[in-house]
Amino acid sequence: MFVLRTAIRYGAPILVALSATAAVGWWVVGYWFPPPAPLRPLGNEQFRALQASAPQAPAATGASFNRPEAQVPETAGLWPWFRGADRSNIAETGAAAFFAWTDAAPPPTVWSAQMGEGYAAPAVRNSRVYVIDYDQAGQSDAVRCFALGTGEEIWRRSYPVTVKRNHGMSRTIPAVTDKYVVTLGPKCHLTCLDALTGTIVWQHDLPAEFGVTVPEWYAGQCPLIDGDRVILGTGGKGLVTAFNLATGATIWQTPNPRNWTMTHSSVTPVEIGGVRQYVWCGSGGIAGVAAADGKLLWENPDWVISTATVPTPIALGPDRLFLSGGYDSGAAFLKVTASAGAFKATIEKRLPASVFGSEQQTPILYKDHIYGVKPGGQLVCLDRTGKLLWNSGTDRFGLGPYIITDGMILAMSDSGTLMSVRAEPTGYVRTGKAKVLEGPEAWGPMAQAGPFLLARDLRKMVCLNIGAKR
Repeated sequence: MFVLRTAIRYGAPILVALSATAAVGWWVVGYWFPPPAPLRPLGNEQFRALQASAPQAPAATGASFNRPEAQVPETAGLWPWFRGADRSNIAETGAAAFFAWTDAAPPPTVWSAQMGEGYAAPAVRNSRVYVIDYDQAGQSDAVRCFALGTGEEIWRRSYPVTVKRNHGMSRTIPAVTDKYVVTLGPKCHLTCLDALTGTIVWQHDLPAEFGVTVPEWYAGQCPLIDGDRVILGTGGKGLVTAFNLATGATIWQTPNPRNWTMTHSSVTPVEIGGVRQYVWCGSGGIAGVAAADGKLLWENPDWVISTATVPTPIALGPDRLFLSGGYDSGAAFLKVTASAGAFKATIEKRLPASVFGSEQQTPILYKDHIYGVKPGGQLVCLDRTGKLLWNSGTDRFGLGPYIITDGMILAMSDSGTLMSVRAEPTGYVRTGKAKVLEGPEAWGPMAQAGPFLLARDLRKMVCLNIGAKR
């Protein structure tokens, strides 16, 4: 009845979207197509726990602003880009963390903020939270900066771009240094902003300038900052492109003779055979390029995901990478060898999707074991050979994110239930379970800075305090 009434009200396009959702990946998959959200300005729902009764008024739709008078209490913690400071998705609270949550005693919410529809997740540096959002009412991307300790919005920088609802709009994570914030918008606008004021330093329209094809369901790749450079798997005129962080100038471009296009997978830096490399899963396979000059070192066309390429490769050692994907792709171990300056990449072993695969989230290597959520929603533990050691049984997590902190896996379900599980190979032991988000689609990767855990669902971001026993 719901589907019939919705079809009558909204017409055939919605029926098409409903029938297609089962095939959509990354932060782009939906079990149902949500009804249109009210067109309203983005703003804080709550900031400063002691002032929850007087929430901050949202700014005018589409507006940019900077509040230099905003108070930014100094707080510990760092999560400056995708998967954290060392890109492992592993964190420490630095406190006497408490993980035995219940619905009656969940981790306290310090603040929350209304977001545009999407799955874009935050980065944290210098007591500030950065996120790229989409303002549907203002028809603009909106890069936003909040105080970590209070949730007060310090600045917002908007620029016009028309994005239609397509299983959410925004879905990337900024990369932040002390001076700069770099974001990739849904339509592939690569933007560098001043971290303190939000002033745009430089910006590239990648489709117009570099021949980039906007991926299906919009950009999902997270920019990589490596020293004084921004690295992106662009496809188009170049396979991988390096930009000067301070100026936006192109430093190098890897040739792209096979015309690979951009995917939702992010670039990961590794060192293989004594050579620092950037590894990226593009539309035509996986490749490694030299960090120094962008030279193509190796490629393998055997790792192609049929619908959406999303998870990032993780390094298992000096010459092995673990790959995972959805849509029955399963997982694979890729071995990269070097001989006389030449590199070769071969898939040495595959795992069926029944053992492991991942549509959206990148698995975690922790103490020589691989943890992740496989198709069907079970959390699993594998050894370094791919042997399944345990699964979560009837506890299911769907497409939600997970991190490891203080030796515990914190895993979010689609509907916003956060569970804590011991990150140990001996068996599945859940220690806590609490509803922390309303849902739906709590898919954006979490970020942890000290005792604060940042998470979001389709329309709201929350800051939780997991750092002390209550």
